[in-house]
Amino acid sequence: MKAVFTIILIFFTLASHAQRIKDLADVAGVRSNQLVGYGLVVGLPGTGEQSPFTEQSFKTMLSNFGITMPESLKPKIKNVAAVAVHAELTAFAKSGQSIDVTVSSIGSAQSLRGGTLLQTMLIGLDGNAYAVAQGSLVVSGLGAGGLDGSKILVNTPTVGRISNGATVEREVKSPFSQGDHITFNLHKSDFTTAKRLSDTINDFIAGSAKALDATSVQVSAPRDISDRVSFLSVIENLEFEPASPAAKIIVNSRTGTIVIGSEVQLLPAAVTHGGITVTINEAKNVSQPNAFADGDTAVTNESSVNVTQENARMFVFQPGITLDTLVRAINEVGAGPGDVMAILEALDQAGAIRGEIIVI
Repeated sequence: MKAVFTIILIFFTLASHAQRIKDLADVAGVRSNQLVGYGLVVGLPGTGEQSPFTEQSFKTMLSNFGITMPESLKPKIKNVAAVAVHAELTAFAKSGQSIDVTVSSIGSAQSLRGGTLLQTMLIGLDGNAYAVAQGSLVVSGLGAGGLDGSKILVNTPTVGRISNGATVEREVKSPFSQGDHITFNLHKSDFTTAKRLSDTINDFIAGSAKALDATSVQVSAPRDISDRVSFLSVIENLEFEPASPAAKIIVNSRTGTIVIGSEVQLLPAAVTHGGITVTINEAKNVSQPNAFADGDTAVTNESSVNVTQENARMFVFQPGITLDTLVRAINEVGAGPGDVMAILEALDQAGAIRGEIIVI
């Protein structure tokens, strides 16, 4: 039986087009905060758990209501499950607003379907409670089992969600209104992009922006908070052209996917891999205008690639060959993903590829 390999080739070329500042950068201090809590889900149809920490949590909950259970009494609570509750407290969230919460079983509960989360405090990194969660769970998963131990699961029945299930009780102070500056932090650090960002803002308001490093651009802003909001609403919608990314080749060794950046260049080289022979030639072509015509002398590259196999199959390409054409040629002669990756790595070791190969 022949093994069939599939090579997925994805080539991306970033066309020159402007993007908004808000799509490329965040404002320093304007961020969400993670909250987490521990609680109990009750009302389960026998799909809960019976574990020591669940029993302890159940007794603690009852004691908060003034009910004391004897130590010798061990309740059988198959309709209760201990859960972890987590949420994202969005920037500028105010007291009384609602946020979504996710509830996950941390014990041996079979399913949280049909359960209700009891009042649970959601704690921030500083140990303070910022929200309180409670409500009925929406669980998309489903599980069923037989007496012989066989079972079937659809999605994940031990994770549920409560839309608007938590009420914000404490606000997080934001540095947005402090100081005389606001700082834009790029999603991807790049010196050229940071310089272009500051130049774009300076073209709008001269001398108001300066690049601090490859990530941050500091902008002078009004002190009045209302004016600052209006100022930022204009600045974040300014458009500029970000820099081209670094030349990279991303290889997924598990799926055979190869992603080649538009900046990757291939130098002249000859490769023989098993029964495959790849030859790359490059020449210079000088274009000179007529004596009475306007224009400058230009030098262009002309490249050609030949790929042959033992069965004398040959592929001839027109000038202007690129690395993506090389990989497609190797794929056409029947090479597997391992062969393509080996050839790319060999070209990189020989210095014939101007770019970085990253294997994931």
